[in-house]
Amino acid sequence: METKGFGAIIDLAIAKEEAAYNFYTELVNKVRTTEAKDALQYIAAEEKQHKELLVDYRDKGYGDDGLTLSAVVDYKIAEQLEAPEPKSDMETRDVYLIAAHREKKAHELYLSLAAIHPDGRARNVLLKMAEEELRHKEKMEFLYTNAAFPKTDGA
Repeated sequence: METKGFGAIIDLAIAKEEAAYNFYTELVNKVRTTEAKDALQYIAAEEKQHKELLVDYRDKGYGDDGLTLSAVVDYKIAEQLEAPEPKSDMETRDVYLIAAHREKKAHELYLSLAAIHPDGRARNVLLKMAEEELRHKEKMEFLYTNAAFPKTDGA
């Protein structure tokens, strides 16, 4: 029974990573700056790697240690600012804010799925994927901060 449930969870995670990849690759076409395009292509590649990792995990099985991650800093910027609508003339900082919100939602999804599972393999994978989405949020919020509040010679 757990294997079927676990497989369904992994399949859902794979679908979510694929949707995230598609979202970011489509958003690349709406931004103007090379910096924003590069960041979106980077995060899209990360989502693609997550999908590949999950497919390998599902098909080959790597045990509970197969998805080892480390601690992440949550700047909580997406919790304080609303996400703008994607459009072709948006500022670079808005691109990062949109991405931070998307990663926040992915993080929350994985956490909510983990919360309904007992301790074990499925819960561990979901918690590790939540952490990875939080890592993406961290990166996008860091980029947002640098774009919204550029450093000056005096600071």
